[in-house]
Amino acid sequence: MKIYVFVLLINLLVHQALSESDIHIGYRVTLAIPTAYTKGFLGRAFLMETEQTVPHFRAAISVEAVDEKYSCSLDVFLGGVRVWSSGHLSRFYTTEKCVLELTDSGDLRLKGQKEFVGWRSGTSGQGVKRLNLLRTGNLVLVDALDFIKWQTFNFPTDVMLWGQRLSSQTRLTSFPLNSTLFYSLEIQNDKIALYLNFGKWKYSYWEYQPSGKQNITFVQLTSNGLEIFNGEHRFDQIRSTGPEPLRFMALENSTGNLRLYHYSEEKEKFEASYQALNHTCDLPLACKPYGICTTSGSCSCIRLMLQSDCSNENLEGLCGKSQAEMLELQGVISVLRSVSYKANVGKEECADFCLDDCSCGAAQYVEDEDERNSGDCFLYKIARGIRQVEKGNRNTYIVKVAKGTNHGHGKNSGLKKWIIVVVGVVDGLIIVLVLGGVGYYVIWKRRKNSASRGRPT
Repeated sequence: MKIYVFVLLINLLVHQALSESDIHIGYRVTLAIPTAYTKGFLGRAFLMETEQTVPHFRAAISVEAVDEKYSCSLDVFLGGVRVWSSGHLSRFYTTEKCVLELTDSGDLRLKGQKEFVGWRSGTSGQGVKRLNLLRTGNLVLVDALDFIKWQTFNFPTDVMLWGQRLSSQTRLTSFPLNSTLFYSLEIQNDKIALYLNFGKWKYSYWEYQPSGKQNITFVQLTSNGLEIFNGEHRFDQIRSTGPEPLRFMALENSTGNLRLYHYSEEKEKFEASYQALNHTCDLPLACKPYGICTTSGSCSCIRLMLQSDCSNENLEGLCGKSQAEMLELQGVISVLRSVSYKANVGKEECADFCLDDCSCGAAQYVEDEDERNSGDCFLYKIARGIRQVEKGNRNTYIVKVAKGTNHGHGKNSGLKKWIIVVVGVVDGLIIVLVLGGVGYYVIWKRRKNSASRGRPT
């Protein structure tokens, strides 16, 4: 079946090269789907491409094996990078066939078995005459006068292309990591921010506040960087450090980092010339739940004294002193910023807020610089984004665990010391082993040399 799909790809490209680059109403193409599930299967039919030097844009329909099913999507590629997909937020799963058609009424559709419509542009009756792929990578439906009736630039995914704009009405989003977890880049009045979205909860982990007190109307990607506008006035930008003009900006699905990319003709690949987060521990999901990202970038566990890994029982709905307790940690913070917080409260009061809230899994207490026993309490649904920091900062991280978890460790003061030891044990153990090995070798070598000098000839 993979060989068959490869032949279909070539035939479609040859046919397209001999015809116009546009797709007109009445167009229909079918991509067959294997009868049996094949892990890793990928079938793709390229429909049109732009007349540019490599890398150029191409539009395609794709069949992809995902979670024991086959998804059908309309995609746009820049070289080998998928920069837009109809299945970005919601996949269309089908069997037997994947069909793309531009109906006589002007509606662009993806269909499966029994003519079931899994995705559509919603442009029926608007005078659409053809589908066109512009040199910017924008896939558009236009009428007889070339007025755009629908365009992919209005439905951004995880990639922003050169020339594309984003306003407060749009955002970049990653492919969902699971049913409830995904990253987003959002434009707000006073800042640009990256968020980790978890159900109804949302936490920022990177923010860029432009110079000058002007509201952000929109941002636009240019050859030099991400330019920030108030009306039509550009007043700031996030600059690229690369030598080549930018081609796209991507919110990475695996890490949540934000990068600006240029194309290196010498290496024949895309390279990042800017990234928002430069250290592993600044990433929101660098470690597993209840894990700490240490100063070396490795992961330790805040509950190592209780379990062999960072796994934790389901704490959903666990609350109240009869069911749960709060453990106070020092020398760590969360890189996540919660919008759910209580102001002007004490540390114990902060812990109680989380303890009594059945949806809270952890809290971060930030002590006021000027007033002791008073500060801000930030509440979290999940214990993620935890990283090691220098001692003496004003932050205290407090995590919820099941009642009785803190076996024999007494109150918070004893626990603080134990947690600090656990956090440093991974990095410290490596250093001790290395230094111990070197010391042992030096002593052994000296003894051997002394024995050699004392041996009679």
